Amino acid sequence: MTGKIVKGIAGFYYVSVAGTGIYECRAKGIFRKEKKKPLVGDNVRIEILDEAEKTGNLVEILPRRNELIRPAVANIDQAMVIFAMEQPKPNITLLDRFLVMMEQQGIPVVLCFNKQDLADRQEAEQLEEIYRSCGYEVLTVSAKLEAGIEQIRRVLQGKTTAVAGPSGVGKSSITNLLQEEVCMDTGEISQKLKRGKHTTRHSQLIPLDDETFLMDTPGFSSLFVENMEKEEVRHFFPEFAPYEGQCRFQGCLHVSEPGCAVKEAVKGGKIAASRYENYVYFVEELKEKRRY
Repeated sequence: MTGKIVKGIAGFYYVSVAGTGIYECRAKGIFRKEKKKPLVGDNVRIEILDEAEKTGNLVEILPRRNELIRPAVANIDQAMVIFAMEQPKPNITLLDRFLVMMEQQGIPVVLCFNKQDLADRQEAEQLEEIYRSCGYEVLTVSAKLEAGIEQIRRVLQGKTTAVAGPSGVGKSSITNLLQEEVCMDTGEISQKLKRGKHTTRHSQLIPLDDETFLMDTPGFSSLFVENMEKEEVRHFFPEFAPYEGQCRFQGCLHVSEPGCAVKEAVKGGKIAASRYENYVYFVEELKEKRRY
């Protein structure tokens, strides 16, 4: 029987099997021997020990499409980065940091701005335009008014999506709204995943249907640009791509060099000044890091 690990804690792995439910499994010793660690998001094969008690053994980890080190998760299709339009106002530097991190990992991003009901319309449209012009899908929603939730369902359908964003932006409210019509026995899930010693906050997948999962993980709340060289950062700003190779100097860092096509594009309003300023900030940050 095959399923997907939705949570792993204290040596137990909770495996969601489509149409059947959640099984509490132990991993076979062979994984330790082979130095393989099952991860949340892994597709696995299990053997059932007790159908009534929903217990089993995890016997095989199926091939992974991708794997993140921090947080340690597998088989992510996309990330949904959630920020508020107001209360709190979006921290654009933090937002761009998230996007760089996702670009570095090769994970597609959907950008979701919550609290549209509180936003100044002109400011909101300007923000949307900045990120759409970079090639990101941008959703504007209001969890409070339950507006735009269907848009989110559409982009999540059939995928495993990591939810990212700072606290106070409405991640929990949106997640709860998305779970309202879950066909699975959510009582069974919460009973299995949240009892007694299993209450520690770890990465977990929330099944929205048999093929659609939300990944709730504390590791995605504060991401930092690391394990990166300053020369690489430009590759993680997709709007720079059309100008690469057009600068006077080969390998132009787009910071202080003369004849830089990217800087010209910023002057001409083709690249958002806020994005470029954050790019320079990240490059300088990495330069400083290398000095120490």
